[in-house]
Amino acid sequence: MKKLLSSIIQYRLLFYGLLVFLFLQCSKPEKEPVSGTTQADTTTTAIHVKTQFLDKDGRKIAYRVIGNGKPVILCNRFRGILDDWDPMFIDELAKTNRIVIFDYAGIGQSTFRPGIDTLKELQDISDLAGHLGFQSFDLVGWSHGGKVAQVFAAKNPDLIKHLILLGTGPIGKTSFSPEQVFFDRALKPVNDFDDEIVLFFEPRSQKSRSEAQASHDRMAARKSDRDIYVTPDKFQKYFQSVSAYNADEGSKTKLIESSVPTLAISGDHDIVFPIENWYAQTHLNPNLQIVMLPQAGHGPQSQYPVLTAKYIQAFLQN
Repeated sequence: MKKLLSSIIQYRLLFYGLLVFLFLQCSKPEKEPVSGTTQADTTTTAIHVKTQFLDKDGRKIAYRVIGNGKPVILCNRFRGILDDWDPMFIDELAKTNRIVIFDYAGIGQSTFRPGIDTLKELQDISDLAGHLGFQSFDLVGWSHGGKVAQVFAAKNPDLIKHLILLGTGPIGKTSFSPEQVFFDRALKPVNDFDDEIVLFFEPRSQKSRSEAQASHDRMAARKSDRDIYVTPDKFQKYFQSVSAYNADEGSKTKLIESSVPTLAISGDHDIVFPIENWYAQTHLNPNLQIVMLPQAGHGPQSQYPVLTAKYIQAFLQN
């Protein structure tokens, strides 16, 4: 009899335990769906993720979405296309966020509406964010994209949670100008690997040159669905828009007066936007933090992809 009672008790315990387990499994909250009309790819890396397109007001915007989490939109450099973001940097950021990269309308695989004479980068960001359902987002800008990001944040402070600026300078007038070697290399009809070293890394550093090769190889690893190279006929559109940004002292003032936390990450020898231009902002902008990476040039996230991503992730989280 005792053995029988013991067996009954054991079976009842197992039965009740199973009920509790099933209850807990069924009561788990469902994963929050990704906001917006387009789902993020949470398994595919930057090298393999497919290019998508937004058709808006007679133009087409090419973009890619990697990762899941809070949205981060990245604005590209002069002549920059989807394939010019280092995949290791993008994949590291995508571990904690939903990363969106895109081509400005008229650049790469994105098209203009007929009759448009200048780039409409600010509208591109707004349209893309609306298409993806972002009520607010973090904004990253590299080089020319840094000027785009600053003006957008100044004009839309309620949309931007954090502003991250890579290898760029403050909008408005600055004291330190680009070096001539930048124009000599950046305006060539076609850039080769040696141009990449000079433009985005530190040629005097063997460490930097080695990282340039590694970054170049990572970007070349994408074999299909590649973007379209930017030709000199598009240069003038960049010049027109950046002139407007640099003359926009009002947006510079609004950005300083806003509460948008701002992180600037630069190499110690940026031939395009010397980091010294940020120093004048330290006593003006209470929201600004500056990080300088050693033996590095105009593309700090290409030379230090993981480290740069971790700086950004820590900034976004804290």
